[in-house]
Amino acid sequence: PAGASPMTAAEPIMASHVSCKDMANAIRFLAMVAGEKAHSGHPGMPIGMADVATVLFSHFLKFDASAPDWPDRDRFVLSKGHACPVWYAALAERGFFPVEELLTFRKLNSRLQGHPELGTTPGVENAAGAEGQGLSFSVGLALAARLDHKPWRVYCIMGDGEQDVGQTWEAAMAGAKYGLDHLTAFVDRNGIQQEGRTEDIMPLEPLMDKWRAFNWNVLAIDGHDFRQILAAVDEAHGTRGRPTVVIARTVKGKGVSFMENKIKYHGAATTAEEYKQALAELVVPP
Repeated sequence: PAGASPMTAAEPIMASHVSCKDMANAIRFLAMVAGEKAHSGHPGMPIGMADVATVLFSHFLKFDASAPDWPDRDRFVLSKGHACPVWYAALAERGFFPVEELLTFRKLNSRLQGHPELGTTPGVENAAGAEGQGLSFSVGLALAARLDHKPWRVYCIMGDGEQDVGQTWEAAMAGAKYGLDHLTAFVDRNGIQQEGRTEDIMPLEPLMDKWRAFNWNVLAIDGHDFRQILAAVDEAHGTRGRPTVVIARTVKGKGVSFMENKIKYHGAATTAEEYKQALAELVVPP
């Protein structure tokens, strides 16, 4: 709405003295709780990508949680929609809706469905179900910002399994053609997709060289190192004339010992005992 003021996520983070580590752990914890209450979901990626989501929502994204449709907000796009608990948890942490609403995840008539719905959930920018569409959507958003002479940025998170999809590379060509330097994409490079290891299903390497061939600025980072994530986004902001893709090496299920790097937890809910252990491991010591 006209006159709505931007709120950067860094302000409340600083005011409440919450560290990136604590916020990331809170996102992991909340994503686990949401999935357990639904007795279904995809727990591995939400807790594996919590560190990247934390940095974006705590240091870079411009938004107003009290006015989610503020026109000059930055746009965050989650291409792999099945991983939406990480998005919902981050939005709840930033005040878009009460944290308690996460308990309605995947319930009938809930605003928090198993795949995000545009127009239903405050702060959600895209519907996502079929894989490989998020980058195309992000390119469209970035072009809209340019046509409207707006300064907002677009951030897109993709799965490495989505690199199998031709539409991803069509979007990559378009992003480079139009020099969309206000678009930053992340590839969650955990090496696992629905039915196995990415390199067994469709080998992706040399992935960085492929993106370079499409004329993107390409960075590789440890997706659990906050300093590297911060530095990568800073570099993306300083790049002119082409978009940036960040290949973030992550561990699926990071932070929960029995889930780490396990194919099973791409789409398997935890048992009652596993859930209890996961929460115990995610509790932040005082």
